[in-house]
Amino acid sequence: MQKEKRLPSGYPDSYYNATAIGMCEHASLAGEERADVCVIGGGFTGLSAALNLAEQGFDVVLLEAERIGFGASGRCGGLVGSGQRKDVLETEEAFGRDRSRLLWDFAEQAKDEIRHRVQKHDIPCDLQNGQLVGVHKERYRDWPEELSRLLAEHYDYPFCEVLDAEQTRARVATDDFLAALYDPQALALHPLNYTLGLARAAIDAGVRIYERSRVSRYSRTDPALIETPRGSVTSNFIVLGCNGYLDSLDARAARKIMPINNFMIATEPLGEQRARELINGRFGVHDTRFVVDYFRLSDDHRLLFGGGENYRPRFPADIAKFVRPYMVRLFPQLKDVRIDYAWGGTLSVTVNRLPHIGRLRPNVYLGQGYSGHGIATASFAGKAIAEAIGGTTDRFDVMAELPIHMFPGGTLLRYPGMVLGMMYYSLIDRF
Repeated sequence: MQKEKRLPSGYPDSYYNATAIGMCEHASLAGEERADVCVIGGGFTGLSAALNLAEQGFDVVLLEAERIGFGASGRCGGLVGSGQRKDVLETEEAFGRDRSRLLWDFAEQAKDEIRHRVQKHDIPCDLQNGQLVGVHKERYRDWPEELSRLLAEHYDYPFCEVLDAEQTRARVATDDFLAALYDPQALALHPLNYTLGLARAAIDAGVRIYERSRVSRYSRTDPALIETPRGSVTSNFIVLGCNGYLDSLDARAARKIMPINNFMIATEPLGEQRARELINGRFGVHDTRFVVDYFRLSDDHRLLFGGGENYRPRFPADIAKFVRPYMVRLFPQLKDVRIDYAWGGTLSVTVNRLPHIGRLRPNVYLGQGYSGHGIATASFAGKAIAEAIGGTTDRFDVMAELPIHMFPGGTLLRYPGMVLGMMYYSLIDRF
């Protein structure tokens, strides 16, 4: 676990924590419990699985090592893009058009699931529409037109708008973008508030949630025994929703993901006029770099900006100092702006940036490796896992068939390999 500054609540000192709505304490597991399904992890994957399982009538216990939304689910940029982490140009090349279209449709269903949950459960998560992808490099200049045309002609998605440099700058006040693709059907939201809303909905549906209940081990039996420091759960099924915080809980699954740390800052309030001069609207933005910059405006007119990664056990000592240069590179007009919040979080990536959704044993399911595309994909993973446990495996089987390779050298050598790889792609981004 990262050494980081935490508030008395147990959450990191982030803008999201400061603006959280409906945060409440849940007891730690003490003693023995029995359940149909034990979900491990209180983020998007775990909460989606727990909620959908409870709605099917399953008796569900959810165990969270820290607090609900403590991990990437409560710290991320809040952008919900269309499609998978790889765009349809890449998935068509890898799998053919039919399978690529199926993966696209699943991603659209994931966005619909988010909209449905926000509306049904009245979740106050500042849900917005729209996402702009800025082209930072000449070699990608034709990408928006190519992708927009393919989506319109073969994916029933005629919504994307291709912007030239001048049109792009009218929406985002940076000289860094040569062109852009604007997707009005993509989403952005306050991730921690969305997570807390899912938790409330899960409790209303009958899920028993225990916080500060880190799972130390689980048995490879049916039913399984899941152990924490002060209690245990006997369960017919297990759902692993730990993602970048899986650690050594399941070594076989850990070999297929790489935990990495990503960092964000929130500026001081800029005022409505200055904020709108910076980004002309409430929509999410990211660029085409391999290590992406991503940002948007908050409802109190701050810039929420994510940039930079590291691949070590610890966060930088001064996260604001670490992230600021990425922001100023895009927005030199903000060089003197005060940073009010700075925080980091751990996510996980796979070798090919496809999500790892599958079954480890007949009664053990998992979702992980969302590679920075986790809000929609993790929500979909939880729902597909819940369907599979309930006996409907159509969507789950498609995702479980995606090829997810082990990192070379497994958990022992993946970090040195990742550092070398990211140094290479950093040079590609720069030159």
